[in-house]
Formats: sequence, C-alpha cells, structure tokens
Amino acid sequence: MFDQFTLGIEEEFQIVDPHTRELRSHVAEILEEGKMLLGEQIKPEMIQSMVEVGTGICRNIQEARTDITRLRSIIAGLARKNGLAIVAASTHPISHWQDQKIFDDERYELLVQELQTVARSLLIFGLHVHVGMADRERAIQIMNAARYFLPHVLALSTSSPFWMGHNTGLKSYRTEVFKQFPRTDIPDHFDSYSGFQRYVDLLIKTGCINDGKKIWWDIRPHPYFPTLEFRVCDIPTRVDDTLAIAALFQAIVAKLNKLIERNLGFRLYRRMLIQENKWRAVRYGLDGKLIDFGKQTEVPVRDLVLELLEFVDDVIDELGSRKEIEHVHTILQRGTSADRQLQIYHETHDLKAVVDDLITLTMENVPETSEITTPRPTTTASTISK
Repeated sequence: MFDQFTLGIEEEFQIVDPHTRELRSHVAEILEEGKMLLGEQIKPEMIQSMVEVGTGICRNIQEARTDITRLRSIIAGLARKNGLAIVAASTHPISHWQDQKIFDDERYELLVQELQTVARSLLIFGLHVHVGMADRERAIQIMNAARYFLPHVLALSTSSPFWMGHNTGLKSYRTEVFKQFPRTDIPDHFDSYSGFQRYVDLLIKTGCINDGKKIWWDIRPHPYFPTLEFRVCDIPTRVDDTLAIAALFQAIVAKLNKLIERNLGFRLYRRMLIQENKWRAVRYGLDGKLIDFGKQTEVPVRDLVLELLEFVDDVIDELGSRKEIEHVHTILQRGTSADRQLQIYHETHDLKAVVDDLITLTMENVPETSEITTPRPTTTASTISK
C-alpha cells in the first residue's frame, strides 16, 4: 500500500577552501568529472560556490540512505581532488554574497536580470524532499493539511545562524534571505487541483512566470514530477538528520493519506497562523514555543514534535522507517546544526572553527567509496530550488 510514497532528496552543498575556510567559486571543475560519474544526479546552481546533488527515485528510506551517502561521498572526493571540501549548512558563516560568481547559464542571467540584487544575494543552501504522489487531486488535499507541520520540521533542520560574519540571532537565517524572492513561504490552501492550476495559469498568462518552477513555496506539487515537494527546511549538516527529516515528511504524507482514505479530515489552518509558527521556528528553533491553534496556547517545540511523532507512529513500520524516525529523538536531545554552530562559536569565538566543525560533521557516517553504480532514474531537476 505504501509503495506509492517514493522518496527523492536534493541537497545543495557549499564548496569551501579548507585553508581559508571561505567559499570557492569552483563548481566547474567538480562538475566536469561529476557528470561522468553521476550523470543528471549532479547539477550546478546559480552560485558557482554551490553544487547540487539529487537521489534517484527511492522506493524506501533505506534506498535513500544508500543513494544520499554515496552522493555525499563522491562529491566530497571530487572536492578533495581539487584541494577543497564540501559543507552542508544553509548559510556560510563567513563568506559574503558580493564575492560570489554567478554560474554562466542563460536561465540564471535572466533570473538576475528580473530580480536584481534579490537574486545576487541568494547565498543560501537548501534541502528538498520529494514524496511520490501520483494523484494530483490527492496531492493538493495532503498539501493543505501538511502545511501545519512545516514549522515543526523546519525547527528540526535549522543550520543557518550566521550571515557574513555575524551572529544573526536566528536559527534559520536562510529562511529570511529566501523570503525576499516572490512566491515563497507557506502557501494558501486550495479547494482543488484545478483551483491550483488556475492560479498557475493566471500567473503564466499575465507574464509573472513562464512555468510552475518559479513558484517556490515551502511545499508544492512539483510542476513536472508526480511528487509533493517539501522545501521549507535548512539543509542539516549530518546526513542522519537529513534522512530522519525525509522519513518524517514521507510519514506525514502517508498518515494524511490514510486519514483521507478513511474519510477523516484534518483541520486546515489559515496561512497567516502557520506563518506565526514558522517565524518562531526561524527565530528560536527547538528552543522556542509554537502555538497549538486548537488549544490556543503556546507549547514547547520539542513537545509538539513528540506529538507529531505519535501522530505518524501507526504508518512508519509499514514504510520501514522506524530507525530513521527514531533519530528525531536524537536531534531533540542534542540540538540541530544551528545549535552546534553556536556552541562552537561560544567556546572558541572563532567562525573559522565553526567552518572546520561543519566540514567534519558533513562527512559523519558517510563512508568513503570509490564504487560508482548506475544512478536510478531521477525525480528532481535543478530549478533554482533553494
């Protein structure tokens, strides 16, 4: 029954000079060999100090683990050959966006022409999780309900407390950078897929966008693939955290689908209310409180995440993801990448030490491998998908 909820994971990595700890605009050298090894699983992004990789279509979280650790290992190996390292974090603690080079591609040139400094300053790195959902009408129903949980999972992923050498005071500064783009943040709910499609068609007709890829919401029906795409998260530094979050999104989709099939509803909340919770997740991460709208009271984030785990518990064994979901408890206990970065900084008062720690933790539990296997068919595409 749950075979339909396939997984695809995209990760955007920083390319870092391990000596200066600064970002390096060096993606072309990595791409040249990377394309031979990984085909369409490796892509450039708008900034030349970024490289994106995407898993194939994974039938379960175990296949996703195999693919994503393999991709991290290969990308790290290619970076090392060029005297560089990769980092998984949604902002770089030191580097400035003004120093970055734009990748030479017509679509990026057009985007910069359209959005100007808003596009040039987009020095952020993301995680995107695709969950298989072939029925577009059902995808809209699940999207409507899943919006409520986006702040909860964002809080588990935070990895961007620093920006251009400063402590921002936020756990996910990436979120605030990206919201400068149009058509971002939490979407409204839609009555039907046709209602959503009318919205997209209107924007295309009136020259706002040329296709649905320029709708960059925190959750969206993918414009080309039969997936529901979750885009709200920072990229976790540790690969085990990424897998836990991917498994949690898959479980949320499976549980909401199960409720719909049993003709049980999930209360839909207005966008403006969910945005309040999102801001709290951005500002405080796991250390804050979110609003329980049903009870109309504040509740610690950790308590609400535990409630979310209880909510999805009856589907995770069928999905085969209990091990990955259980790892959420580890994140709750030790904190996120943002918490770790702040801890290192408070201990050392040195942002270079923060970068060093990020380089190490990016490869935690990622085995070195020279084995190259044939990539699975991909579900993902490079779409300026921060």
